[in-house]
Amino acid sequence: MRYVEVTGPIRELFRASLGPQAVLETHEECAHYGHDETEDLKHPPSVVVRPRTTEEVAAVMRICTAHDTPVTPIGGRTGLSGGALSICGGVGLALDRMNSIVAIDDRNLQVTVQPGVITQVLQEAVAAKGLYYPPDPSSKGSCTIGGNLAENAGGPRAVKYGVTRDFVLNLEVVLPDGSIIWTGANTLKNSTGYDLTRLIVGSEGTLAVITQAVLRLVPMPKEARLMLVPFASAERACEAVSATFRAGVTPSAMEFMERDAIAWTMRYTDGLPSQLSAEAGAYLLIEVDGDHADALMRDCETILGVMEAHDAGEVLFAEAAAEKDALWRMRRSVPVSVKAHSVYKEEDTVVPRFELPRLLAGVKAIGEQYGFQSVCYGHAGDGNLHVNIVKGDLSDAFWENELPKAIREIFQLTVSLGGTLSGEHGIGLVQRPYMDIAFNETQLALMRSIKNVFDPKGIMNPGKLLP
Repeated sequence: MRYVEVTGPIRELFRASLGPQAVLETHEECAHYGHDETEDLKHPPSVVVRPRTTEEVAAVMRICTAHDTPVTPIGGRTGLSGGALSICGGVGLALDRMNSIVAIDDRNLQVTVQPGVITQVLQEAVAAKGLYYPPDPSSKGSCTIGGNLAENAGGPRAVKYGVTRDFVLNLEVVLPDGSIIWTGANTLKNSTGYDLTRLIVGSEGTLAVITQAVLRLVPMPKEARLMLVPFASAERACEAVSATFRAGVTPSAMEFMERDAIAWTMRYTDGLPSQLSAEAGAYLLIEVDGDHADALMRDCETILGVMEAHDAGEVLFAEAAAEKDALWRMRRSVPVSVKAHSVYKEEDTVVPRFELPRLLAGVKAIGEQYGFQSVCYGHAGDGNLHVNIVKGDLSDAFWENELPKAIREIFQLTVSLGGTLSGEHGIGLVQRPYMDIAFNETQLALMRSIKNVFDPKGIMNPGKLLP
């Protein structure tokens, strides 16, 4: 796609509208905003602008529309699908200075935030008032609410509480022409017109720029129990997932990690439990939460029965807060540990949870056929399996030419099992070529029509999502 250089006169318009300190132009500054966590890809914008207010975002969008200049919204740059990469150059719209928690409404269990707020900062702020914001990506310490909204992020606790979209009541957005609208209402129910709020969430910055969000909160659970369960076989671990729900228990988290994920994490992470062993074929990390200790104990007993029926080994119960923190740190360190080992491609497959064993077996069979190693882990409770394909010693030619054929087979298998291409990472740049597997031409045409209504000039995050 054509790279667009932002000319001097347009840059001067940005400086006049936002102030010179909000316009970044050096090679180093643009390079800083030109990458996320997707493989080793780098696509710096021609210029970076950093607005502080909704009105400044609107001014930027009016300038870009008037001059047919592409715009890429940029958040915490923790994405894994290349959604924030400025592949067409143009303007990198960095929202990191819009980082205010506008209001916490503890009477209505709502919070209003700007897009640059770090997810963990929001969680800690509402927790101080006894409230809970459950969407919990692994990168919560650095990812932003705006990015979470753009990708419809999930995380471990989506299995019980839902993904980001399930906590969004209303959005303030700026359209490509600079118009400012709210998409809904600050109410728990809304059957008034088309649901623009849910349309914007997950649209990956291709329709509008999110400048404020009203999010739903829940009371903080009073109790939580956490256990780590080893299995000799990864397939048996996956089978135990669906069986837990059929036994009548809905965990607040149910995470899967296969042997290589554990082995690499042990190599790159300090302070892990001494009972952890890379000899197990897989582990399940299972959490239950609630307000009544006796109810949680009954859930744990039911879970233990299911685990025993699926040939689990000795279960580690995390009692103290430090033990719980260590286990969660281990789980959150898996992707970082894989990346420390090698460049990798991460596929974010998701299937109905009962099909998880077939998906895992199929991924391994495809890896054997093509000759690549994969490290699998993910949110097993909702059928979301992260497939990390490790480059290692694979040639660049194989990586560029042959591996996409294998990935297409993985996605075809996923869809055949009733699943789809992405559970929480989005489509962005790198999954875009595979959208025809999940959607037929009629469906894609409808999506293109929606895109055209919002963005007739095609300046919003071009080259993403839609083939």
